[in-house]
Amino acid sequence: MLARLTALKGRRALFAAFGLGVLAALALPPLYVVPVLLLSIPGLLALLEGAGSARRAALIGLAWGWGHHVAGLYWISHALLTDPWRWGWLVPVAVPGLALPLAAYVALAAAVAWRARPGWRRWLALAAAWTLAEWLRGWMFTGFPWNALGTVWAFDALPLQGAAYVGMFGLSLLTMLLAGLPALGWRACAGGAAAALALGGFGWARLAAPEPPPQPVEVLLVQGNIQQEAKWREEQRWPIFRRYLDLTREGAARAAAAAPGRRLVAIWPETASPFLLPLDEAARDYAARTLPPGGVLLAGSVRAEWGAEGRASRVFNSLSAVGADGGLLSVYDKAHLVPFGEYMPLGGLLPVRVVQGGLDFSAGPGPVSLAPAGLPAFSPLICYEVIFPGAVAAPGNRPAWLVNITNDAWFGFSAGPYQHLAAARLRAVEEGLPLARAAQTGVSALMDARGRILALLDLGESGSVSAPLPSPLPATFFAKTGNGLPVLLAFLMLGVVTVRRKSTER
Repeated sequence: MLARLTALKGRRALFAAFGLGVLAALALPPLYVVPVLLLSIPGLLALLEGAGSARRAALIGLAWGWGHHVAGLYWISHALLTDPWRWGWLVPVAVPGLALPLAAYVALAAAVAWRARPGWRRWLALAAAWTLAEWLRGWMFTGFPWNALGTVWAFDALPLQGAAYVGMFGLSLLTMLLAGLPALGWRACAGGAAAALALGGFGWARLAAPEPPPQPVEVLLVQGNIQQEAKWREEQRWPIFRRYLDLTREGAARAAAAAPGRRLVAIWPETASPFLLPLDEAARDYAARTLPPGGVLLAGSVRAEWGAEGRASRVFNSLSAVGADGGLLSVYDKAHLVPFGEYMPLGGLLPVRVVQGGLDFSAGPGPVSLAPAGLPAFSPLICYEVIFPGAVAAPGNRPAWLVNITNDAWFGFSAGPYQHLAAARLRAVEEGLPLARAAQTGVSALMDARGRILALLDLGESGSVSAPLPSPLPATFFAKTGNGLPVLLAFLMLGVVTVRRKSTER
């Protein structure tokens, strides 16, 4: 099989690379068909062996990456279908157009790997260059580390435990090394199986460690399951708000009966409130009536600043903390905005404006730790702010938990919400912090500091669920060092390949 791939030339090689990239996407959430990587990664190595030049290798990598990201990000087109008369024409070009620059990172990795000698050196070079390319993708041009290869292990907490030391990019490095072993023969595969068992044993041991007692807080996740098409209709504002009020009131009553004496924190998703909670005292008063004494509501809402003419001069995607007396305790403004979704890049010079409304959202100051009304300090993360490893907590001010609110209603019943959940799960393990996630249509979840899911509302469900807030673990190695270790390891691996090649050439 691999020999046939090596023999392919011209367009056939590019079509094969595209197909192998699509195949690899089956390993991503929510399918998690991880064994397909044992064909798609060795297949990429085989195609590189027959490339003949670095330029040709880059084209093969581009085709592989294009297929991978088109298949992995197909769900983005669903957002355009929320207003098909306006944006439906973009559906055939939006996902392929986004996937192409993402594929360029795979092209870079493939070109670097081709320059190494075939065999173990090229295997090592591809794994290292892939990891560095993912890391670059995580911060260049505002960053988009979505569907890094390390997320293929998020189907369970056990295989994720290594992320506490090496993070998501380190898991990507390990995945590339293991998946590429079939290209080196059966002995290498046997060694890889032993390594996988050892990693599984490490995960089991870490999960078996004693768990600290929970914090004296009951977390209530509220999921209204409001479809994006109805979300901003004027006639739907009060019905939507009332649904969240009713779900919160019912959930708070159940939580009080199940866990008497525990302080309640209710969490609504991103932009769940159709009223501007930071400014609307009446809306805050209605919300406060659903809370028990001492309770706190953390709710997503738009925040506006008004100009001299009574028009909004700036708008923010915010999380508001509301007390049981209706007072506004604190506000967090989203800092890492989504290009095209919340602002138009290049100062609006592009001829197409996808952002709804006449104003771009403004960015907040960045990661913070909030402790309204004496709650355990938390780091608020709105929407895809949770996908950035090493950037979810304020430096030097470690919180006790993470709060992620999101509106994945844009993406309907697709892989998108599950991929978003997988990223959040990785952040919990990396930081050693429990994470509470409230999503508009799902998936809402409360997970502990080792990534075990304790409460869940699945995609398409309407309701509320509560559980005690787990305690944080001591700061993990990753929390202290960030992405430094996997990046350093990748550079060292490339250095080993380069030195061995030069010594061989002599």
